[in-house]
Amino acid sequence: MKTAKERIDLALMNPMADVLEALGTSVKGLNEEQVETLRETYGENKITKAKEDPIWKKIYESIINPFTVILLVIAVISLFTNVILAKPGEADPTTSIIIVVLVAVSGTIRFVQEMKSDKAASNLSSLIVNTATVIRDGEQMEVPIEDLVVGDIIKLSAGDMLPADALLLETRDFFIQQSSLTGESESIEKKSIWVPDEDEKKKQALESERFVFMGSNVVSGSALAVILVTGNDTMIGRIEKTLNTFEEQTSFEKEMNKISWLLIRLMLVLVPVVFLINGLTDGDWLEAGVFALSVAVGLTPEMLPMIITASLAKGAVIMAKEKVIIKKLNAIQDLGAIDILCTDKTGTLTQDEIILEYPLDIHANLDMGVLKIAYLNSYFQTGLKNLLDRAIITRTEKEADEHEDLQNLATRYQKIDELPFDFERRRMSVIEQEDDEAVLVTKGA
Repeated sequence: MKTAKERIDLALMNPMADVLEALGTSVKGLNEEQVETLRETYGENKITKAKEDPIWKKIYESIINPFTVILLVIAVISLFTNVILAKPGEADPTTSIIIVVLVAVSGTIRFVQEMKSDKAASNLSSLIVNTATVIRDGEQMEVPIEDLVVGDIIKLSAGDMLPADALLLETRDFFIQQSSLTGESESIEKKSIWVPDEDEKKKQALESERFVFMGSNVVSGSALAVILVTGNDTMIGRIEKTLNTFEEQTSFEKEMNKISWLLIRLMLVLVPVVFLINGLTDGDWLEAGVFALSVAVGLTPEMLPMIITASLAKGAVIMAKEKVIIKKLNAIQDLGAIDILCTDKTGTLTQDEIILEYPLDIHANLDMGVLKIAYLNSYFQTGLKNLLDRAIITRTEKEADEHEDLQNLATRYQKIDELPFDFERRRMSVIEQEDDEAVLVTKGA
């Protein structure tokens, strides 16, 4: 059962126990030896990105554009008129040298700046470590997503990103959002129930309630699943492989192309006209040709690429000081053309922290009892602890030194049950017990 399609078909047509047996796993998970063997068989759980452009291509793209092509043609023309066709002792390659130097300096500035940005972006990406909750040898642990293999048993809860294509084994009010695959923004309920009928067998994996796919988000509830497909063989991996990505030109590049073509049209009109007028007037067609080419040189603003590149590079440096990475210099102009920039949760995203200042009751009085109740919900809930949960836990631990009732809450109370966040109710509840007293704490809209 080597192929992804065979594993998907097996899961579509058979109950959970048969699927687990065929994959050589169980609800207790794989052992380390199995994990290593499966990793060698199927590879790491990551989607292969497009190969980075070689250095020579980056240099080429930094130097060559419609405008610099015109300048290089002008440099050749200038070399032809001022050196090759010049009279003895009057050869002057200065213009050609200046144009070539300006093009080279402009390209070097662009190349160096974009290489620095690429390196900064690469370093930033390396700092992001995504993990998944997996059960191996009967123990729950957090492992990097890349280390997951076919047959791994994973736990999913609200806020999680699906790390691979998987078959659901257990669910509890489980809703996901898979707009990255279907384009539909509505949340979808998924269930682990297998229905042994012909209609179910005819379904595609994407239509089945039992399957979840890499790139989807868990909106609410919790689930247990077994991984069927990893890496490039996942549905989103296959989609990415079939897509041909073309970089769309920025408005800046479009305008530069317009200017370049305008200059070309002017040259195509003026150079022949000047050539004919001079040739017919003086009768010296060689001199007329040299003069016409000189007009073409004079029409071109040689310093323009250098000025533009220097301005864009300066903008990139300024943005870098504000912790914004500009990977393509030409994008600076688009950024500057923005009239309104809409962002969300300024401060929360940038600092990744919320600080709880005052736990208040309904009368706006400071109340440590409120903090205690909030802690019981935030600490004992299953799944992702958001910024508010962390803030509550941190403040409770800080206040525990001065308030005896807040001490050792994690050991004094025992979790009895939980009602996960429900997409329709928009709230979740946790039931804890201390001695013979049970407490139900509900949080939500």
